[in-house]
Amino acid sequence: MSFVSVAAPHMAEKVIEKSRFLTYAAHTAGEEEARAFLAKVRAEHPLATHVCHAYVADRLGNLMRFSDDGEPQGTAGMPILGVLRARGLFETAVAVVRYFGGIKLGAGGLTRAYSGCAAECLEGAPLALWDMCAELCITVNYAEVGALTRFLEGRCEVLSREFAEKACFVVAVRQEESAAFSSALADDLNGRAQIEEKRQYFAPFPLDK
Repeated sequence: MSFVSVAAPHMAEKVIEKSRFLTYAAHTAGEEEARAFLAKVRAEHPLATHVCHAYVADRLGNLMRFSDDGEPQGTAGMPILGVLRARGLFETAVAVVRYFGGIKLGAGGLTRAYSGCAAECLEGAPLALWDMCAELCITVNYAEVGALTRFLEGRCEVLSREFAEKACFVVAVRQEESAAFSSALADDLNGRAQIEEKRQYFAPFPLDK
């Protein structure tokens, strides 16, 4: 099952009524990674007034957690979680660090501040479609390297190239496209490519616009 998450950690900063808000977002595969991400943020901001957060730690949306971290109940963690859910993000954690500036925002102001910071951070974060990836090892004679390179361009991610007795390219493609990819490659190189699947795992792919 594919899902959307952030492709890389992202941070955004905003000042609201003299309070400084720093928002961090990251892909976290499971609750252990989500907790580690939050611990790292807290360690980087030991003097922060609040470190509120929310995360969806699985691929189905069943494992969701949030915290107001001392802010009035319902004004921080739940609004952050609401942004994650509205954007359909999974295996994603967001932490909003607040340094109090002396002006109280009130319940409504806090809710808008935390949800707005989360939304702006995720708006700027790189997103990706996480899907099952098939890692393929493609072996060819040196005479076919040029043709193989042209075929691979724009079709997959090339993970490594090794040139020994023969040339071996390790590439990653979406698992559901693996059979069609291998068939097209065999046709393009007239069967002069040896294709071996090495392993499968979840990986980020460019999100279709």
